Amino acid sequence: MAKGTNTELQQGLAAVMETESITDLQRLSGGASRETWRFKAGNSDYVLQRVRAGTVGGFQVEPRVLAVAHEAGVPVPELVIDGANRTELGVPFMIVRAVEGETIARKILRDDEYSRARGALTTQLGIAAARLHQVDPARVPGLVEDDQVNRYTTILQDLGEPHPVFEAALRWLERNRPDSAMSCIVHGDYRLGNMMVNSDGLAAVLDWEIAHIGDPMEDLGWLCVRAWRFGGAFPAAGVGTYDELLDAYASVTGVRPDPDVLRWWEILGTMKWGIICISQAATHLTGIVRSHELAAIGRRVCENEYDLIDLLSKGPQ
Repeated sequence: MAKGTNTELQQGLAAVMETESITDLQRLSGGASRETWRFKAGNSDYVLQRVRAGTVGGFQVEPRVLAVAHEAGVPVPELVIDGANRTELGVPFMIVRAVEGETIARKILRDDEYSRARGALTTQLGIAAARLHQVDPARVPGLVEDDQVNRYTTILQDLGEPHPVFEAALRWLERNRPDSAMSCIVHGDYRLGNMMVNSDGLAAVLDWEIAHIGDPMEDLGWLCVRAWRFGGAFPAAGVGTYDELLDAYASVTGVRPDPDVLRWWEILGTMKWGIICISQAATHLTGIVRSHELAAIGRRVCENEYDLIDLLSKGPQ
């Protein structure tokens, strides 16, 4: 980014933060639709996320979800400025207090620095999810409900590729749908990679842009999907057992989730990630976006097919 643009951003941030100057402004890695910057105002560190110019949409309800999650005791970056409908920076934005820690799953699972964290992480993740799921969804107007079986059935049909394992998994999921205990706010991508971890364990849950209303077990099932264990030996985020996760969740809610329901959502999550892999590879193969990364993700389709065969072989058909 050009120096002049940096200066313009510093000036805009100074106005937003009501301070004379912004220092230590640095660009961090970001996704396709957002820019992420870290900066200092006064003696405190903050993180800015803003929508890339030309991106359709914005932050929509994410800042409000962050705010209510923080109030409920979920470890999240504290929202400082909700700029979803503000214009000082030219595009929608939000500013949160910076949180220190590591997000790279390989380091969290293997480095000695995080050995104590690994012993606490499963319990902390269960408690954090339970606190989120007890928040009244009415506190965040605009969240939408999402039937993921219907969504991914449609996506697979639209891709037009034969994938018998995913088709069988979708039929199994439809036949064995559990009765939903409740509808609540779910994070939607609750897994290692979206967790900030320090030496004591969970420092913050990040990346709330696809939060929606759904079944609470969606988050726990996604956390247990094999792909998100990153080679760890245990089912819950690679570091803990199902029982540890469910016991931690019950310590907040007073009700222990049914392991069979958790397993249903783990199967759905495995199917979902497999179909996402097909979609991302197709984005490259059709020429929409040429990317070695997207092409390589296509090889992971068969990993999820294998995992689904294994999971489905252990339950009713």
